Amino acid sequence: MQHRLAILDDYQDVAHGFADWAALEAEGVTVATFREPFPTAEALVSALADVTMVIAMRERTAFPREVLAKLPALQLLVTTGMANASIDVAAAAEQGITVCGTPGSPTAAPELTWALLLAIARNVPAEENSLRAGTWQTTVGFELAGKTLGIVGLGKIGRRIAGYGQAFGMEVLAWSQNLTAEAAEEAGARRVSKEELFRLSDVATLHLRLSERSENTVGEQELRLLGPEGILVNTARGPLVDQDALLKALTEGWIRGAALDVFDQEPLQAGHPLLAAPNTVLSPHLGYVTRESYRQFYGGAFEDVTAWLAGTPVRVITP
Repeated sequence: MQHRLAILDDYQDVAHGFADWAALEAEGVTVATFREPFPTAEALVSALADVTMVIAMRERTAFPREVLAKLPALQLLVTTGMANASIDVAAAAEQGITVCGTPGSPTAAPELTWALLLAIARNVPAEENSLRAGTWQTTVGFELAGKTLGIVGLGKIGRRIAGYGQAFGMEVLAWSQNLTAEAAEEAGARRVSKEELFRLSDVATLHLRLSERSENTVGEQELRLLGPEGILVNTARGPLVDQDALLKALTEGWIRGAALDVFDQEPLQAGHPLLAAPNTVLSPHLGYVTRESYRQFYGGAFEDVTAWLAGTPVRVITP
């Protein structure tokens, strides 16, 4: 059978530098790379009509039931990482599509989180822009030592962030719905209620997995509790925060500022109101965009494809 492989959302055109896709082509597999996001589900279905294998980069492209039903040729769907909320794994299984995951970097996202936190604390982007414009020292930043860090979601990433906070001399608080006091203490944090976390924290950072339960975890109440000197950091998923409430908080001064790597709709469109919002540091979902992470993602995806072609799929994700 002639297999066709589609590598989706390779925004930087780097996929071919992280795995030996030419080896697959030598075996008769047609490999196509797509750099631009698909504007509609119809465009996605049209592009993948005769594709048998797909590699999806995180959650950049969604594969809900209605899309999968229109892709009868699809047999293998690989997601980078071992979880992807944008893929209906149950529908894939019903359709006979094997879904596989890959390893990932445990440090890429936490490091980006801390980079954004430092950038907004010391006004680095604003000061760089003013320096390039010929102005010297226009803002006054703040130090992290002695401040309180609130972590919403103390999983693998959240625990690393707790360690960073301790290293910088911060008091570390944590909250999530199922977090125990013992688990928080093991990570070097103190478990508090959600209300206490936002009321007591100088910086609140989000590290929850997006689900129906976690959507809009941060709304007007939480932002007002964070207060006029508080900073919100979100490198997890955009919909964890009520975007309208966040825009009001920034423009009306409920909070000091926000550092964001994720958004409700990605890529963020030109003219989006967040681009003009004051006191923000924004990055284009760079949390996992490192050489080390891409070696894990694309290298793992290559392993998934070759293993599936050999009849011995690895890292299979089940409903």
